[in-house]
Amino acid sequence: MKKIKENKPVKRSRNIPIQFYVSEKEFELITRRMEYSGIKNRRAYLLKMAADGQILHLELSGVREMNRLLSNATNNINQIAKRVNETGNFYAADLEDLREKYDGLWAHMKEIMRKLAKV
Repeated sequence: MKKIKENKPVKRSRNIPIQFYVSEKEFELITRRMEYSGIKNRRAYLLKMAADGQILHLELSGVREMNRLLSNATNNINQIAKRVNETGNFYAADLEDLREKYDGLWAHMKEIMRKLAKV
């Protein structure tokens, strides 16, 4: 005779089910906002929205660009310092190049701060 498995009660930290219905228009809006937020799982999105009321999706391409520019500027400073230590000379062109790079850094930083202020 075949043994029948007993259904053991499942212990869950979230043990209260919530179910609701939406219209097609509401479903499309929820789907669009979920895609915009970057969250792929609908349950996770709805739980986050219900618990916190908002989800912030930050576009970090400006921060990545800032990181790249900082890396370039650091490399330039290191190259100039090495040359100054080797030759004892510091050229005006090197200083102008650094000024231009730092102007670019500040411009990107201001743009990032402007976008963050809108959040």
